[in-house]
Amino acid sequence: MANFGEDNVIHVDSSEELRRRNENEAIERRRSRTTTFLVLIVIAVVAVVAVYVFRRMRSYNSIKVVKSAETVYEANAEYLQFGNNLLRYTPDGVSYIDSSGETVWTSGNDFKVPIAETSGNYAVVADKGGNLVAVFGVDGLISTVNMPYSICDIDVAKQGAFAAILESDETNYINMYDRNGTIIYEMQTSIDKSGYPMDIAVSDDGKKLFTSYFKLDGVNIKNNLTAYNFGEVGQNENADRMVGGFSFEEEFIPKVEFITNDIVAAFSDKRILLYNMKEKPSERGSAKYDGEVASIFYGEDYIGTVKQNADSGSTADYIMTIYDLSGKKDFDYAFSMEYDRIFAGEDEIIITGGNQCLIVEKNGRTKFAYTFENMVKSMIPSSKNNEYIVTFENKTETIRLKTEDK
Repeated sequence: MANFGEDNVIHVDSSEELRRRNENEAIERRRSRTTTFLVLIVIAVVAVVAVYVFRRMRSYNSIKVVKSAETVYEANAEYLQFGNNLLRYTPDGVSYIDSSGETVWTSGNDFKVPIAETSGNYAVVADKGGNLVAVFGVDGLISTVNMPYSICDIDVAKQGAFAAILESDETNYINMYDRNGTIIYEMQTSIDKSGYPMDIAVSDDGKKLFTSYFKLDGVNIKNNLTAYNFGEVGQNENADRMVGGFSFEEEFIPKVEFITNDIVAAFSDKRILLYNMKEKPSERGSAKYDGEVASIFYGEDYIGTVKQNADSGSTADYIMTIYDLSGKKDFDYAFSMEYDRIFAGEDEIIITGGNQCLIVEKNGRTKFAYTFENMVKSMIPSSKNNEYIVTFENKTETIRLKTEDK
């Protein structure tokens, strides 16, 4: 007969206790590994945030020239951001300049008075007062179109469709074309009834259009803003696709712009007017100018103005004011620099004039102020962090910002 004595009972209990002890130790090891893993994640996140904050809060006072290329000086050359690089246009033609300052391609066109607009990877260049429009992608010329009437203004969408204001003796036309030059729609307006078209804006998707018309009624000034929708909503609205409008007395509105695909800004001589336009227009907000405005610019989620500083006790010549897309003022920024160009980027504003530049972040902090040896024609950010493409009179440089002890 088996002996189930005390020794055997104790042995069974000891084995069970050992099993439980092993299980507890395994659980503790897993907990420890999990805790260590979470701590490492927290440390990594904190490090990334710290680097980001450091870079965002860092100011620079020097440059390193990364690349440089000679260019032919032309006094009448103009520059626009095109893709991640530069579009250069003159009466003789159009060029695409990459971040190295090299000319990727050139298209010879005859523009007596060239005007140009870019959006993403597409650009249109037109002969104001003439009939020629050329459409470009980053790979070169896509199409040329001869307009039936004189060109007043143009705008382009991010997928390459473009709109043109045309004028004849008594009639104005607003025509929309795809990137290949095929007409999509045509609108005809009477100068006597509607007035003179001041500006047009096309949404990013090319489906919406916003216009500003100016009319002198006797001695009274009238300005009309009109919205069109060429999607399903506009098709169901009426034959001319007009989906709304706004009228103003004694107010001049020379500029309209889609800030986003669904938000429009109209810039008058008195204020900034903001509208929602997902399908039809509705009032969103406004901001009155505090004094006479010298310049207006806009980024993806802000609008800016520059005016002369009226404070006689201040050493600053200008005041830059930044507003959000509801018309609320974010901040004022005072600066003393004679400028001729302002580039509104995603996170910063680049101001250039003469041989000077000033980079102000969207939160109002000064990132970089510098005086170059040569006169600056254009300055835009490249695709790399803290690198910029700077075009001078006879060369284009890619520079990287640096911090050096003074």
